[in-house]
Amino acid sequence: MNRATSDLLDAVRHESVEGRLAPSLERRRLRAYAVMLVADGSLFILSFALAGLLWLGQWGEPRAMIAAQALLPVYFTLAFYNGTYGVTALGDWLFATRKSLTALVISAALVNFLAFYAKSNDDFSRATVTLGLLFSGIALVALRRVMAMVIANRWGGRVSNRLVIDDGGSTFAFAGADRIAAADYGLNPGSHDPFMLDRLGKLLRNQDKVVVTCPMERRGDWAFLLKSAGVYGEIVSEPAHELGAVGVHRYDDLDRTTLVVSTGPLALRARILKRLFDLAVAGGALIALSPLLILVAALIKLEDGGPVLFVQRRLGRGNQFFEMFKFRSMREEKLDHAGERSASRDDDRVTRIGAFIRRTSIDELPQILNVIKGDMSIVGPRPHALGSRANNKYFWDIDRKYWQRHCLKPGLTGLAQVRGHRGATELESDLTDRLQSDLEYIAGWSLTRDLGIVLRTVRVLTHENAF
Repeated sequence: MNRATSDLLDAVRHESVEGRLAPSLERRRLRAYAVMLVADGSLFILSFALAGLLWLGQWGEPRAMIAAQALLPVYFTLAFYNGTYGVTALGDWLFATRKSLTALVISAALVNFLAFYAKSNDDFSRATVTLGLLFSGIALVALRRVMAMVIANRWGGRVSNRLVIDDGGSTFAFAGADRIAAADYGLNPGSHDPFMLDRLGKLLRNQDKVVVTCPMERRGDWAFLLKSAGVYGEIVSEPAHELGAVGVHRYDDLDRTTLVVSTGPLALRARILKRLFDLAVAGGALIALSPLLILVAALIKLEDGGPVLFVQRRLGRGNQFFEMFKFRSMREEKLDHAGERSASRDDDRVTRIGAFIRRTSIDELPQILNVIKGDMSIVGPRPHALGSRANNKYFWDIDRKYWQRHCLKPGLTGLAQVRGHRGATELESDLTDRLQSDLEYIAGWSLTRDLGIVLRTVRVLTHENAF
């Protein structure tokens, strides 16, 4: 098959993949959680205000409101940790009711226990508190029933996206799941083709659960791809240690068992915290550095009249492509969009202003826009160009674990960079050292670690390997 035909087929597959993307339910769920939080808090306050009116004849009676204010933060803390505001709670209102009432009862017991030891029980009216708890419980149950009706009407009852990939395995009739055949999209789990991985990444985008059914000999390859994509993935199979399964899921109604081989590196709460951190840092940096960004852009334009930005396709989260921004540091006619040649010391392609901004890492600053767009994070594995090589080998040919570094968004900086692993990749060890740091970062992510890496980055903005 010639190159033109191959490119055409890839374009057709790309369009068909874009047409099959699952709608993002995560934003809907976040909005639903926000509505439930505000509604729960409001109903809580109103319930105790009503209790004060009925028992003591005063709407919003002070002692009733003090009780509500003492109980509410305890209730929210318990509710967050027992799954009251989780995906299962959105899909099953009886489950949500049990969880919310459990949190309510335990919070009442804890506040009463603390009030007893603080000798402040007299500050509360027992009858008012009892009525307030009763009204709150009724309101919580009613709200969850209403939410279930709204979700059924507006979302068709669907609170999660599930995808079954059929690669020639046993049948798996997963109710409510989308189904695709791997062959229809040219998905070969043993391939290192970045374009195939990009198609797979787009198919897996927004999926909450992915189940693959395939022959025994392909299970290891699919397990690896699901881990690399950073999704919750299962393979229809009997337990097998070599797949690195993290759990077993039984579907009694289907008479099938799946192995859970990946869960994604970060839970929803961690992803929210990381995204808020990214937006806070990127937004602040964009405002603070705007004079410098404007000045550098003007100097680049004045030097040779060429474009200010260099836009290059890079590999991002889920092995999907994205367009990464940099200040252009090379002559326009010598730009290397495929990234096949690493920059070297005294590189003849680099302009005068380009040499300075590369040496000081200023050329990377436009990636702040990538962070705000959501393509990148402040901290994460650095994204590589498609043609990047070490010892004349593509990175994925040196170590297959290379693909697993893409289960998180790429970063402006990362653990590898603050450890000094920067510059050209001439030796295979230049790649494996970075890969080891990237996988270590993914396995041990924390917000405090991100903050530490940002602070350490300030000390290594200029580096002997930055050219």
